[in-house]
Order: sequence, then structure tokens, then C-alpha cells
Amino acid sequence: MCRSIAELDAAVADCFACPRLVAWRELVARQKRAAFRDQTYWGRPVPGFGPADARMLIVGLAPAAHGGNRTGRMFTGDRSGDVLYAALYAVGLANQPTAVDRDDGLRLDGVRITAPVHCAPPDNKPTPEERDRCGHWLDTELRLLTPTVRSVVVLGAFGWQALLPVLAGAGWVVPRPRPRFGHGAHVELAAADAGRNPLHLFGCYHVSQQNTFTGRLTPAMLEEVLADAAETAGLQVRRSHAPRG
Repeated sequence: MCRSIAELDAAVADCFACPRLVAWRELVARQKRAAFRDQTYWGRPVPGFGPADARMLIVGLAPAAHGGNRTGRMFTGDRSGDVLYAALYAVGLANQPTAVDRDDGLRLDGVRITAPVHCAPPDNKPTPEERDRCGHWLDTELRLLTPTVRSVVVLGAFGWQALLPVLAGAGWVVPRPRPRFGHGAHVELAAADAGRNPLHLFGCYHVSQQNTFTGRLTPAMLEEVLADAAETAGLQVRRSHAPRG
């Protein structure tokens, strides 16, 4: 029933719906990592980050135990975020290339970042039940962004699988069989009614250390998907290389 993105973000941060995730996020916040022992952990669900009139949405997986669960902001304070925000800055969608804490001055231009699961899960693996229980937040976020959002970048297969049924429920037509995830995948989803615009869905490998350290996902690959999705959404971007095609 949230009437604005601000109301949604406040409601997300007060959620206690999943006992396993609540216990884990609070345990991590008490025990801490040695490098952050002098810091106060957020230890709560992490709301989305970015403007309420975003034209482009980035969907990840869930907050990292010592990243978003510590800082209280999506992809902030961990190596995955280092890669993502550097790429957003490189293509002109962020005002700085680093994300250290919620008060570091970072701003996103036309882009919002969220996740299908808002609490840090053990082993970075939420259960299907936890994903489904958290899905109504993503549904609400999409409905609130409907007037402006034109493209979505999904980081990883988990987010792709979690997002498709939410998109169908929020008013876009998801084809059958469902589109398959892949890096560089691009699907245009028609609107279910005449009162909204179509939505462009882009797939990208997740910015996990496993992918970035092994070279499965390079900065150039990430920047290309972000730039393609941003241009499709009507945002201006910088490109360090020629677009595909």
C-alpha cells in the first residue's frame, strides 16, 4: 500500500517477515568482520537506492553480509559494488566511481538499484520461499516506477528468474516460454494495457567476485550492457567503445 518510493524504502527497512534472514542479518551485525569491528552495522533489510523517477532499474540478488548489510545501501562497501559503481560512473550514470557508505555523496542519474531479496542471506543463497515472500516489495517498486521506467538490467540468473513473474503481475506481458537468462540478452516486454509503456529487459552476468576475478564478466562487458539499457531508456551515456551492431 506504499504510495511513494520513500514510503516503500521505509517499509522495507522495517520488515521482519523471514525468520532465518532476520536471525542471520542480526548475527552478522553483532559479530562483524574484523576489518569493520569499529563500525555500526545496518543489520536490517536494505531498501532500493536511486531516484524515484528512474528510467532504468538494476536488479541484483541480495545484500552482501558485510556490504549492504553493513552500510545499509545496495552494493555499497563490497567488491561487487566496486565493480558496479565504477561501471555506472564510466558510462555517465553515477557522479563518482566508488560507494563506501550511505553518506559518501554518491548519486545515480536516472537509475535505481534494487534486489528481489532485501536481507543478506547465509552463503548468499536465499531460499525460494524467502524470494517469493520478499517479492511483493519488488512488485510495489515496479508499480511505483511505472510512469518512468523503460528498461531493467538483471544481474544474474537468480534475479532474472525472480523478476519475470513479478513483471507479469505488475502489468507487462512475459512471453511463453519465458525468456532465458544470458549475458547480453535483450527482450522487449509489451504492456498488458494501453496505459503504460513497454519494458526492455537486459541480462548481465552478476558482478560477483567469482565472475569478475575470473574474467567471465569484464568491465567492458558490464559497461556495454549498462549503456545499451540506458540508451534504450532514453538516458544519455558515455561510451569508451563502439556499441554492438
